[in-house]
Amino acid sequence: MRPSSSASSSLSVTVTNAGAAAPARSDWATIRKLLPYLWQYRWRVGIALAFMLGAKLSNVGVPLLLKSLVDSLSIQPGSAASMAVVPLGLLLAYGSLRLMTSLFTELRELIFAKATEGTARSISLQVFRHLHDLSLRFHLERQTGGMTRDIERGTRAVHSLISYSLYSIVPTLIEVALVLSLLAIKFDAWFAWITLAALALYITFTITVTEWRTKFRKQLNELDSVAHSRAIDSLLNYETVKYFNNEDFEAGRYDASLEKLRRAQLKAQSTLSLLNTGQQLIIATALVLMLWRATEGVVAGTMSLGDLVMVNAFMIQLYIPLNFLGVIYREIKQSLTDLDKMFTLLEREREVADAPGAVPLQVSGAAVCFDKVSFAYDKSRPILHEVSFEIPAGKKVAVVGPSGSGKSTLARLLFRFYDIEEGSIRIDGQDLRSVTQGSLRRAIGIVPQDTVLFNDTIAYNIAYGRPGASPQEVEAAAKAAHIHDFIAASPKGYETLVGERGLKLSGGEKQRVAIARTLLKDPPILIFDEATSALDSSNERAIQAELESAAQNKTVLVIAHRLSTVIDAHEILVLQSGRIVERGHHEQLLAQQGVYARMWRLQQSGGETASASAPEPAAG
Repeated sequence: MRPSSSASSSLSVTVTNAGAAAPARSDWATIRKLLPYLWQYRWRVGIALAFMLGAKLSNVGVPLLLKSLVDSLSIQPGSAASMAVVPLGLLLAYGSLRLMTSLFTELRELIFAKATEGTARSISLQVFRHLHDLSLRFHLERQTGGMTRDIERGTRAVHSLISYSLYSIVPTLIEVALVLSLLAIKFDAWFAWITLAALALYITFTITVTEWRTKFRKQLNELDSVAHSRAIDSLLNYETVKYFNNEDFEAGRYDASLEKLRRAQLKAQSTLSLLNTGQQLIIATALVLMLWRATEGVVAGTMSLGDLVMVNAFMIQLYIPLNFLGVIYREIKQSLTDLDKMFTLLEREREVADAPGAVPLQVSGAAVCFDKVSFAYDKSRPILHEVSFEIPAGKKVAVVGPSGSGKSTLARLLFRFYDIEEGSIRIDGQDLRSVTQGSLRRAIGIVPQDTVLFNDTIAYNIAYGRPGASPQEVEAAAKAAHIHDFIAASPKGYETLVGERGLKLSGGEKQRVAIARTLLKDPPILIFDEATSALDSSNERAIQAELESAAQNKTVLVIAHRLSTVIDAHEILVLQSGRIVERGHHEQLLAQQGVYARMWRLQQSGGETASASAPEPAAG
């Protein structure tokens, strides 16, 4: 059984539900969460800011030199000698300032690149690790496509936020301050006031309209996540789509999402056009007023022609970053929204966490004990009811019963994918909740009923049981799982790609890869969850012998539908509706003439051959 969920079609809703009860985080709060990641690069940030200041000082010096160059050309006839010298020096200085502006800018980006990329890497890695730390319940409820899109946007937001803040906002503010100071000192205060008023009006208009547009941007992102999730979900279930001839149905669902996305994009574009038009109107008005004031000064003789050129150059230099200020503000707001979404995911509490002071599991004999264990995925539907049994060190205990009785849940609880409500689970007397999860899972190996492989080579998938294993060890595990001959007959051998989720292999081939992977891990505790259900009879007998050999001196829990595979178990537990209704070895259970005996007779007569090998639902 999957945990009950009111799963939304939108991944963004799924992911952010974790923090739905928490108040919305302010932009400054999001920035404060980013700062610790940047702090480790503080020296680089300081050097980059110094280069940025140098670039802006050089940039502001360009119009000043341009003024001197124009004024030097307004000389009296007969001064040809000086005309030949002075402009040359000014031209060289002008070129040098232009070069220094570009040089300082490139040095700033070169120095700060490590900080930007390092910060993005640190956050992305932390989110990736945190996702693996979250409970199985979270991963059963989440939608992969939308979540990966949220992480992708969040990582990109780190680059955008840092780049726009330090490469655009701060330099623009510095340049505006320098230009305003020069205009106020060299000319009358009207120049500074016109520029300042235009800036204030521009910023106010931009912030007001952008805040209004934010809701449309959020809606656009959510619809984008929905469309992406549907596309990924459909492609991952390609075979199912084909089985039911539902290509047109899937295309219709995807097109419905794209249509909603198109409408949202049109709405976002229309509001963007309104914002851009308003910004251009403010800038154009300010530019006309400044040039009118400068032209009056030239006519009145209070300003030179060079002054007019300088004012115009200053306005052009301010106009370019101001023209992008609206875009930059929008991107920063969007980056903050995307980054906040990733931080919200990072703050999702782990349902199953190591207890304070948890210690590594110390395995001596690997005896497993379930003591009055009760558990429910959903409290309204209990799965296990005070289940108690013990697997002595080095022995094999089998659990049988109908689908949905809670068999596979025992394996999940032993791996501590969930914490139990009542009772305890112990290994060599150590409660699983008191030991670290990493040490616990290193001690357990499983051959699952439903094997999912990585989209990589066969060698990679087998070696995943023990990363760093040699090719010879991988091959030995493959031989033990009776898959070496199949691999060797393939054109690329162990380098054969298995495809998305292993779909290029048959069910039996996938299961044998899973068996090889677990044999390579060689843990003291083994779980066989219908380990041979996808194999034919001859291969099943051969691999069953290998599994028996691999299980020597190990503690083994076998979850089985085929009773013939567990008749040699130290003890067989019959689980029904989450309760152990019978227990004993094969002969004892047959003699009781109860549930187990009926199951045995049915399977021996072939009445439940198909159902015995059918996959068990997730809850079982």
